[in-house]
Amino acid sequence: MQLLVYLITYPFLWLISILPFRLLYAFSDVVYLLIYRVFGYRKKVVISNLKLVFPNKNDDELKRITKAFYHHLCDMMVEAIKSMTISEKEMKKRFTFSNVEEIQRIENNNKSIILMCAHYGSWEWIFILQTYVKSKGYAVYKRLANKYFDRLVKRIRARYNSHLIVTKETIPILKSSKSKGELTINGFVSDQTPKPQTAFHWQEFMGIKVPVHTGAEMIAKKLDMAVVFFGVERLKRGYYRTTFKTLAENPNDFKDYEITDLFLKLVEDQINEAPEYYLWTHKRWKHKDLYEEYGHKLKT
Repeated sequence: MQLLVYLITYPFLWLISILPFRLLYAFSDVVYLLIYRVFGYRKKVVISNLKLVFPNKNDDELKRITKAFYHHLCDMMVEAIKSMTISEKEMKKRFTFSNVEEIQRIENNNKSIILMCAHYGSWEWIFILQTYVKSKGYAVYKRLANKYFDRLVKRIRARYNSHLIVTKETIPILKSSKSKGELTINGFVSDQTPKPQTAFHWQEFMGIKVPVHTGAEMIAKKLDMAVVFFGVERLKRGYYRTTFKTLAENPNDFKDYEITDLFLKLVEDQINEAPEYYLWTHKRWKHKDLYEEYGHKLKT
């Protein structure tokens, strides 16, 4: 059944991917009408999240953010499909880096890098970074249920020496690379929601105490990797600029969770600046009422 679904769907995705950008975004507008206007995909979650973190915004402001968010979400969906056939030249034109020399500087100091980001702006085309660096690229992801689509996504990333790995593979693979003297640059989307009963750290995020993933910081300390945040700015439709900020070149000089907290603050700054580009369909605050049960037991 998985193969049948793949064989039926793949040609449709490929045809979308070869559309010129003008038509690609026209298709995105149609998808927006379906997702937002017709089906209301996770609209209750989006509105609930926005009201929670922006209690002082009025209904008109929240509606504007909601509509802009869904437009952006649909653009990201078609841009992900476009990754199947987009050329390196085109991607470099549309996804630029304001200070890639910061990554190169750390690389020249013979340090591997933990690259932290949030579900903000666009992260689909970040793997073009591999054309500017010498390090082997890894990104931690959740394996897709359909193994054929999973292989497709891996193939797309591998075009630029970037490889997807699941959580349980991360430490063994990165330890092996370190033992061989290989430099790696490793992407972590670090604003997901961990299970409250297994979280090591709770912190305020957009003013609300929630459990926080600390895996990126823990691995950086364990393997002595520099930690760098990348923020993405949407310049105009289909064009993005990424800026890197080094959080810790020597992570073991920092107290536990200090690096994670620095990361969260930068994510908050992005959201407050342009909230429509955050992934509001993500149930980031679903464990907010469980701090008394789990979080207070930890030293925060």
